[in-house]
Amino acid sequence: MNLAKVSASSSPHDAPGLLYANFNQDYGCFSLGLESGFRIFNCDPLKEKMRKEFEDGGISIVEMLFRCNYLALVGGGRNPKYPPNKVMIWDDLKNKGIIELEFRSEVKNVKLRRDRIVVVLANKVFVYLFSATPQKLHVFETIDNDKGKYIEPDISYPHHSFGFVGLVSLSSSPNHAILAFPGRQRGHIQIADLNALIPTTSVVKTGSSNSVDASNGKSPEYRTKQQNTTNISIIAAHTGKLSCLSVNADGSKCASASEKGTLIRVFDTSTGKLLHELRRGVDRAEIYSIAFNSDSTRLCVSSDKGTVHIFNLDPAVIGDHEVARGPQYGEVTPSARLASPMPPGFTHSGNRGSSFSFMKDLLPKYFSSEWSFAHGRVVTETRCIAGFGAEKNTILVICADGSLYKFLFDPRRGGECTRESFELFLKDD
Repeated sequence: MNLAKVSASSSPHDAPGLLYANFNQDYGCFSLGLESGFRIFNCDPLKEKMRKEFEDGGISIVEMLFRCNYLALVGGGRNPKYPPNKVMIWDDLKNKGIIELEFRSEVKNVKLRRDRIVVVLANKVFVYLFSATPQKLHVFETIDNDKGKYIEPDISYPHHSFGFVGLVSLSSSPNHAILAFPGRQRGHIQIADLNALIPTTSVVKTGSSNSVDASNGKSPEYRTKQQNTTNISIIAAHTGKLSCLSVNADGSKCASASEKGTLIRVFDTSTGKLLHELRRGVDRAEIYSIAFNSDSTRLCVSSDKGTVHIFNLDPAVIGDHEVARGPQYGEVTPSARLASPMPPGFTHSGNRGSSFSFMKDLLPKYFSSEWSFAHGRVVTETRCIAGFGAEKNTILVICADGSLYKFLFDPRRGGECTRESFELFLKDD
């Protein structure tokens, strides 16, 4: 989830020089990629924590690893600091790059865990062991996943800017390394458990000849090769092309949207079962971000409509007492239900529903839709990404015009969010 490409919904109000913005894994900080370097901010309260200016180029991707000193950087903009086919692991304590990974084509996205580096290209996803000398562990093939490239009408250079990069999502829990990325068919999602390595043995030929060597009559020599693979599960999530993808912290759930942008679907990653189908709206929309809260009981979604929608995934969160969330990764349990009936107008999941939902077997599917429980609106006509704040019942929204919103929502009644604050993180220096 990030803002890293000029799109059809770009606005003249977008902050000049801003190439990238994204939250860290716990939504406590966010990073910016600029034409002149990169910056790190604390979210709440808003405070600049680090600034690095480069005289010789811009940064189009800045992937944080929680709040530690390691960052993954990719060059971009009019004059990239690094070639766009390289990933630089930056150590802020040493104030320099310490690891460099080079590829044959442009890097579309990067994700970090404490034990893994994930690099996305147009049709491949590479997974490395995070170490001083990274070891390549996996290579996965995907459908075209090249949302990170854009040519501006009046500028003839590849240019990353505030919008999207290649789709990928990686769980942050230390116990579960679940990776979600596009499948080989349109609308499909691949789910890989990076901790579930399967040792395999293959036979490879050591020589170059395909037949008996005529000079000495010897047959080619073969040897066995040991390697590790991982199981891949496929989820047929949408009929259209994927536009947004997100897994929760422990990797037990995966949420996705298609280019149509009307429905958000949430799946169990271990079984592929559809858990929720949530309706953002009726009109087509570009989905910028999907984010789970810390215990995966709620989901927030931002789009080009200027509205951030909040959905409930667990009905207990609007009951008299909030309880711990449902199954952890790998567990299969019945869906939770409240002992007391839902308030009027709410579905079994705690979201808003149609008054005709009792006739869902007779009416079109639209009338059984689950609509957002709460929503907030940004006043500027720019792209934005959203996540849940550290303070209870809050969401944070980063906008392409250089602004940060903080909204408060009613955990029982939902409805319109209250805007708690509005601040600018990019100002004229």
